[in-house]
Amino acid sequence: MIFKLGLCQMKGSEDKIRSIETAEEMVKKAAYMGADIISLPEMFNCPYDNSNFRMYAENESGMTVKRLSKLASEEGIYLIGGSIPELDGENVYNTCFCFDKNGNIAAKHRKIHLFNIDIEGGIRFMESETLTAGDKMTIFNTEYCDVGIAICFDVRFPELFRRMALEGANLVVLPAAFNMTTGPAHWDLTMRARALDNQIYFAACSPARSSDGGYMAYGHSCIVNPWGDFSGKLDANQGVLIGDINLDYLEKIRSQLPLLSQRKPEVY
Repeated sequence: MIFKLGLCQMKGSEDKIRSIETAEEMVKKAAYMGADIISLPEMFNCPYDNSNFRMYAENESGMTVKRLSKLASEEGIYLIGGSIPELDGENVYNTCFCFDKNGNIAAKHRKIHLFNIDIEGGIRFMESETLTAGDKMTIFNTEYCDVGIAICFDVRFPELFRRMALEGANLVVLPAAFNMTTGPAHWDLTMRARALDNQIYFAACSPARSSDGGYMAYGHSCIVNPWGDFSGKLDANQGVLIGDINLDYLEKIRSQLPLLSQRKPEVY
């Protein structure tokens, strides 16, 4: 089986409604290009800064979720809604809502590993100052295959993705906003490693890079195949990436190089 995945590398705005409109335009473009499953980037409707997360946050009944639900239904696609700041009681989460072709919420992933780093000569960012961590692995069921969902810093913890693969995920989609310190150093290496080690398709959807001030995303949204090669990749600019997810190829790789079946969990 072959289906098409679309990644929308969009440039957001301080205006939430404008950002949602940009997302809608890009998702419609990806659907027109034949994508069956489409993803938006991390924090697509909110400037990526602790000072904004609570101000932009909304609950599951909010405007962003309603519009993404309608979009998925109108286009007849599975939509992975990047992530938004989700308000639940007093807590704010970095949350990815996933929608089926009827616009129903089929899965919801709350970022498990919060982005708390302090790199000398680079960047300091402490998501935990504002956000609450999720505590559940997420696999999104579609008619094509099971899709693992994670968000940005989650990718640094390989055990999560091995478990997804063992539980049947053939594709993992990662809305992610790496920065200009970690992106050039680790983006390509990390995305390829997660795909190669688990013999899955791995897709990372970044915001487009903007020089308007504030947090600067690395861009370079990509799709990596189970052999660890890029099957599609963007540069730093706004754009839509469409790539084939070939499950027959995945099974071929696993049969020729049987990494998962030759594990020895009784040892490690």
